[in-house]
Order: sequence, then C-alpha cells, then structure tokens
Amino acid sequence: MRLPPFTFLEPATLAEATKMLADQGPAATTVAGGTDLYPNLKRRQSSPKTLVSLRRVDGLRGIRANGSGTTIGATTTLGEVAAAEVLPGAIRDAAGFVSSPQIRNVGTIGGNLCVDTRCDYINQNEEWRRAVDFCLKDRGEICWVAPRSSHCWAVSSTDIAPVAIALEAEIRLASVGGERVIPAEALYRDDGIEWLTRAPDEILTEIVVPGGNGMRATYRKVRRRGTIDFPILGVAVAVDVDGGGECTSARIVLGAIASAPVRASEAEEFLAGKRLSDEVIEETARLAGKAARPQDNTDLNSRYRKRMVPVEVGRALRSLA
Repeated sequence: MRLPPFTFLEPATLAEATKMLADQGPAATTVAGGTDLYPNLKRRQSSPKTLVSLRRVDGLRGIRANGSGTTIGATTTLGEVAAAEVLPGAIRDAAGFVSSPQIRNVGTIGGNLCVDTRCDYINQNEEWRRAVDFCLKDRGEICWVAPRSSHCWAVSSTDIAPVAIALEAEIRLASVGGERVIPAEALYRDDGIEWLTRAPDEILTEIVVPGGNGMRATYRKVRRRGTIDFPILGVAVAVDVDGGGECTSARIVLGAIASAPVRASEAEEFLAGKRLSDEVIEETARLAGKAARPQDNTDLNSRYRKRMVPVEVGRALRSLA
C-alpha cells in the first residue's frame, strides 16, 4: 500500500508550526513519529492534504524535572520515556508496553496520547472496507458494531492516557491564539470520530506530571501477544496511602474499552478511606468491572475483555498494597 500525495512542511519553531497549521486549515494535521498516522494514510482511513512535521521544532523534545513535577515534551520518544528514571514507574511501564523497540524509538508520547481510535471495521485496507460498505467513521452511514446506533464505537487505544489521567497530569496545547493547559482527562471525549477535544489548529506541546504527592501508581496491559499489539484492556491505578496504611484517595482508569479512557468512579469512592485488604481489593475490583461496557470491535471478544477488568484491577491494587 502506498501513501497518498500530501504536502509536507517542516517548521523549526513552535510559532512557525502553529501558523502553518492555522494557515492550512482543517485539511492539515501534525505528525511526529508517524507510526500510527502513516499506516492509516496507506489504508486511506484519513486523507489530510498537508502534514506539519514536529520533529525539528525546537523545545518540544526532552524531559525536565523540578520541585513541582516533571514536564515531558510531546516529541520525546516512547523509548526515552520508558528509560527515564526521573518519571513515575507507571508512565515508564506504559511507554515500554507500546508496540516494539523499533516503534518506541520513533513513536512519541504526544502521538500516543492523540492516537486514533481503532475498530475491526476500519483498520482494514480500503478495498475490504468498500466491499462491506464504509462505516460512520469512514464516509459511511452505519456503525457495523452497533448498526442501530448513530454513535461511533471505535476504541481509544492509547497506553499513556490512562496513566496520565490516573496521575492527574496536565496537557499543554498551543495555537496561534496562545496556550492553554487542561487536565489530561479533558483531552478526550467518548466519540470514536471526534475523540479529542483539541482544536484542529492546536498542537499538543507538553505533558506535565505533578510530583511530590506520594501516590503509588501502576499500569497493566492486556493484549493477545506480549509485544506489538494495541491494548484490548489497559488498567491504570493510582492510590494515596497515609502513614497508617489507609487509602485516602484513588483513581482507577480503564483504557481500550470505549472511545475515551473510563474512570471507575464507584470503585474509587468505595476504596477511599479503607485499607487495601484482600476483601476491599476484591470489592473494588468488582465495582470497577461495572464501569466497563466494551463492544466487539477489537481483538478477542467483549465478554472476555469485560471479565478481565476486575482481574486486572485486582492485580494492580495488590501490587500497590
């Protein structure tokens, strides 16, 4: 499969990049590593007329730590994130679980945060999709996952996002109109087609991870193979435990089961104020499973993925206890 024709722009500064993106309009998009975008272009899942490369933009790559936390530039590769001991272990693990070493050495953390939603009915070549008729996300008028629904159920497949949300990280976005900072959770909406709240003329520039809060965090990933594959379930858990062993707060985030990462709010509320005993962990995991409503549109089936939610939440909590 060949790439379609497009114009490729290489700005050297963030100001140049935001201006190029604004000037080109909605038909343009940004690219850094391109490990997800270029295969999508080959399959004709998307067809931007212009790509604005961020690889040479000064200041977008690197990890900087200070007393209040750690800032990760959006074009920092996943391999660099996985190896950075200054970062929380959960983020390093999530980055290290992405695909293969070759992909991690090219793919970026910003790209993983913004990675396109996936579905068995769109991640095929164009001839296959034309044969069954195009879906809602792909010029069609029907969702083949839920034909009576007007909603696109394509799945959020980012490994970094659940951890960023669990750790209460912030995202910095830049455009010609200035900058804004939003919670990582606010970057996503539960819509397989319009899965990001980022405006078309905005560039994700940094991820800011707060420090000094003493939270314990972990990330677990379920996939068919131990490498290469996208998640069919991601579980990020962060808990704050006081000196007496009591959990004062918790954040449990489920990935790859909906078009956006899902907070298991009922499980979080139950866990707060309790010790991480076997009984509490079991009930918290059960409540987290209630938040999961996966569809049959990824590898393996929805029933298996739903059954694995309490299993993986329980494993995550036991590792933090």
